[in-house]
Amino acid sequence: MLTAASSAVLPQEIEYLIIAGGAGGANAYYGGGGGGAGGYRSSVFGESSGGGASAESAFAFATSTNYLVTVGAGGAHTYSGNDSKFHTFISKAGGVGSDGYGAAVVGGSGGGGSGPYGAAAGTANQGYGGGPGAGTSSGAIAGGGGGAGEAGDTDGAGYGGDGVSSSITGSAVTRAGGGGAGSYLGTGLGPGGDGGGADGAGQGVNASPGTVNTGGGGGGSNYSTPSGVGSAGGSGIVILKYPNTFTITVGAGLTSTTSTIGNYKVTQFTAGSDNISFS
Repeated sequence: MLTAASSAVLPQEIEYLIIAGGAGGANAYYGGGGGGAGGYRSSVFGESSGGGASAESAFAFATSTNYLVTVGAGGAHTYSGNDSKFHTFISKAGGVGSDGYGAAVVGGSGGGGSGPYGAAAGTANQGYGGGPGAGTSSGAIAGGGGGAGEAGDTDGAGYGGDGVSSSITGSAVTRAGGGGAGSYLGTGLGPGGDGGGADGAGQGVNASPGTVNTGGGGGGSNYSTPSGVGSAGGSGIVILKYPNTFTITVGAGLTSTTSTIGNYKVTQFTAGSDNISFS
């Protein structure tokens, strides 16, 4: 028979959504590749993880036990994003697109290609790869960054891949879209993928950033005169859903909000890194 003392550490199930920071968009003469979205991992029943994977198993947590939460920042232009973590579960940072002088980078979702350099792959069960783009001359457009829900260029050359929708917070929100690609001229720019992916830009134009707390990829741009700058990727997010009979204690290094939805509490972590515990 369970005693009062032993019941305090009985495992309970928690659903999580962990999204890493998106990569920044690249600058390149023929248009920079779009940044890949941050990796997308979900254990929400009936939903999906990134890269076409099914939801993972719910996590059995114990009370009076510390669990580390880290929210990955978005990458600056030409840089990959940062990982997000909950306990031992890690979503990989989005991979930056090609700058026309080197290959795109593998990430949670991969960066888009540019000129002679191809796109990068995503991480299995987290996101898709970037797109190759179209052409290496005047009028060319680079490849869109991969999203959690589809590869870059799926909807057209330079388009960022779409993200994945989740209702963990009580309403459907799409996150982790890939960044759109830059182009050689001011036409044919790649739009960002649904889920916070930034639009690409053309000659002399700075791309818009990925949306905060979506893990969206940054948009690529063109560095020919006048120069344009690729944009930063969006920061990630960690969301936990657990029975409302528990109380969460959050370390000072994290920014969070907690709401009650029916029989559950939902805590969203939007920045920082520290331990949490339940009682």
